[in-house]
Amino acid sequence: MKFLLSLGVFLLMCISAQSQKVKIIEETTSLPIVGAIIYNESKATSVMSGIDGVAKLGQFSSDDWVFIEHLLYETSSFKLSAILEKTIFLKPKIEGLDEIVLSASKFQQSKRDIPQKIISISAKSIAFSNPQTSADLLESSGNVYIQKSQMGGGSPMIRGLSTNRLLITVDGVRMNNAIFRDGNLQNVISIDPFTIQNTEVTLGAGSVVYGSDALGGVMSFYTQNPQLSTSDTLSFKANAVVRYATANKEKTGHLDLNFGLKKWAFYSSVSYTDFDDLRMGSHGPSEYLRPEYVRTIDGADLMVANINPLIQMPTGYDQINFLQKVRYKPQEDWTFDLGLYYTTTSDYSRYDRLIRYKGDHLRSAEWNYGPQRWFMGNIQVTKLSSNSNLYDKIQATMAYQNFQESRMDRDFGKPKRNIREEAVDAISANLDLEKQLGTKTELFYGLEYIYNQVASSGSEEHIGTGTAFPTVSRYPNGSNWQSVAAYTSLKYKPNPKFVFQTGVRYNHVVLHADFTENNAYLNLPYTKTKINTGAFTGTAGVNWNPNQMLALKLNASSAFRAPNIDDIGKVFDSEPGAVVVPNDYLQPEYAYGLELGIKFNIENKVILDMATYYTLLDNTLVRRDFTLNGATEIMYDGELSTVQAIQNAAESRIYGLEVGLMVNFTEALKLKSDYNIIGGREEDDFGNRTPLRHAAPRFGATHLIWQRKKLHVDAFATYNSELSNNQLAPSEQGKGYMYASDANGNPYAPCWHTLNFRTQYQFNKAISLTASLENITDQRYKTYSSGIAAPGRNLIFSLKYTL
Repeated sequence: MKFLLSLGVFLLMCISAQSQKVKIIEETTSLPIVGAIIYNESKATSVMSGIDGVAKLGQFSSDDWVFIEHLLYETSSFKLSAILEKTIFLKPKIEGLDEIVLSASKFQQSKRDIPQKIISISAKSIAFSNPQTSADLLESSGNVYIQKSQMGGGSPMIRGLSTNRLLITVDGVRMNNAIFRDGNLQNVISIDPFTIQNTEVTLGAGSVVYGSDALGGVMSFYTQNPQLSTSDTLSFKANAVVRYATANKEKTGHLDLNFGLKKWAFYSSVSYTDFDDLRMGSHGPSEYLRPEYVRTIDGADLMVANINPLIQMPTGYDQINFLQKVRYKPQEDWTFDLGLYYTTTSDYSRYDRLIRYKGDHLRSAEWNYGPQRWFMGNIQVTKLSSNSNLYDKIQATMAYQNFQESRMDRDFGKPKRNIREEAVDAISANLDLEKQLGTKTELFYGLEYIYNQVASSGSEEHIGTGTAFPTVSRYPNGSNWQSVAAYTSLKYKPNPKFVFQTGVRYNHVVLHADFTENNAYLNLPYTKTKINTGAFTGTAGVNWNPNQMLALKLNASSAFRAPNIDDIGKVFDSEPGAVVVPNDYLQPEYAYGLELGIKFNIENKVILDMATYYTLLDNTLVRRDFTLNGATEIMYDGELSTVQAIQNAAESRIYGLEVGLMVNFTEALKLKSDYNIIGGREEDDFGNRTPLRHAAPRFGATHLIWQRKKLHVDAFATYNSELSNNQLAPSEQGKGYMYASDANGNPYAPCWHTLNFRTQYQFNKAISLTASLENITDQRYKTYSSGIAAPGRNLIFSLKYTL
């Protein structure tokens, strides 16, 4: 009898302990909150909510007073007995001042303490904006301008700089490689938006932490981390998404799975997208129409009429993305992460090259990029607590990446197809450390090593016979680029209202290039070249928050970009009748910047955020006319072409103003607006001043947002000012095939605007629907410097199922 009584008491205690739990969800969306910390007053006991938002409270005493805390939500406190077996709603913070960012130092810091402007885009925001590519994701930030030469592309512009003057990182690993060019880049589309947990865009220089290329900004993408189980049993979560868009008949499918144990977790993801040819809008410049295109029938090139000139033929392609991540957490302060990433596209047309005419017919019969492939494997080891005299936190990252791309083009009526293929193997190792020197001072420091090996080949293929012969490659085959660096930065916070941060970095870059193979075609006056150069960069900035209403930021920085293989050894046709050849005498370019920011917060009802900046880009690497063995013209791909080369031949001055406004009418209704003004001039060695090539027109977006419980609605407008012919850079003035024509017949970029509506409805915890109607008035427009017109009226809808 005593045994049965004891057993009954034991079972009741077990049942009681199992029932002591709470579910934590977001107030506005009713979605579970992962990673909320629950702790008692002494902080001696704490638990974390799992992927279903549930936390078990059996470790607490019944009379405990507990606190629920999350970085993105307001902290709440309750008596434990009042929340058992209940659902707790957390309210999102109205503004992200207390948001934690990683990109500023590789370790978590409060956004409030960073003297630079950083834009954060959460996974929830990404799911709502529903971008087709990561380029579209960046565009939704309101401060990044996107150029597109074709649908399979998207080249970011930040504060008047772009391409290889901006840095892209994925989970802390730099994606920029030795052949990142000064022309428009498409590499960002290799990052799958479905897998992104958070994106941070640092506006302005980031060379102290990231080294070469981070002149205008850093785009840091952080993918989803595998979620561990909060109990001794296996936890499982899955998401499936299907999406369709009318403008390019997009068909997308995505699936991700998370398996979590106590110490091990696994996250797997696959996405597939198929795009058809893109339809432009009905109302706009007639110069953008596609009246005819080339078809090859029985080996003969024919110009055929486009049945629907609004359809940009050919622009369609498909893409597949894979991601596999593994997390092992043997102790609370130790984490081991493995990531495997792979993406590939099909062949896709470079549309801006297919709309050029030569006389009365189209210049190119075909101009395709081959599959853009990217693989990365990285291992990251993190320790967040240590008694070492050298560090409190330490993170080591090693990564291998392989990039593959190719170009295939053929002139109209010609049997010869030019094929050029490139591959880069990139190895990197980073060691980042943090040390608390006192209650007011933190030290961050680290080491970095990067090695890139370039393979490049060229061939000419006869489309009739299939025979192929070697020809000049785009880059010197077997060339390499390597960098070694050390950096340190200091954060001093004497009180909650004032923060001072400063840092310095030394970077040494060595480049080797061997032109022996290409000299059979170019007859260069040298066969090998080497760059061996170093650079110091620094930053210093302050944050001052005298009261709840006012915040001030001031930051000064220097940054650099060392010449890479693309600068020193590229051979390509930059435009019809011009060829770029290698130049073995190049030096780094430097950027010196000053930024001032001010924020007014009127009782969390009206928030006005403004920043102004000035950047001097010295020793600028630009493409200019050149001579090769005394000749100003050479034959290239069968055409007499003007010789050009990348040279340190300019100085650029860039300035701008960014304005952001948030008006919270109620908890549910708010207005958000961003506007960007960018200006500047480029001056060559002879004192000639011209507009900057990558300075975007004035652009912005205004959103009226309503969010309550299961429904999220956004009515918004995007807009862009005009650039007249004399405001275009000289290189853009020569691209009449890409622009509209003004009253004098000269190319210019017209102003444009779109009206859009987006909504998301959460039917239950498993099913949600997101629908957008973009460009409602069906405007025909191009973003600045783009060869392809933007989508016309576009209905996008996606359905998500969560298990």
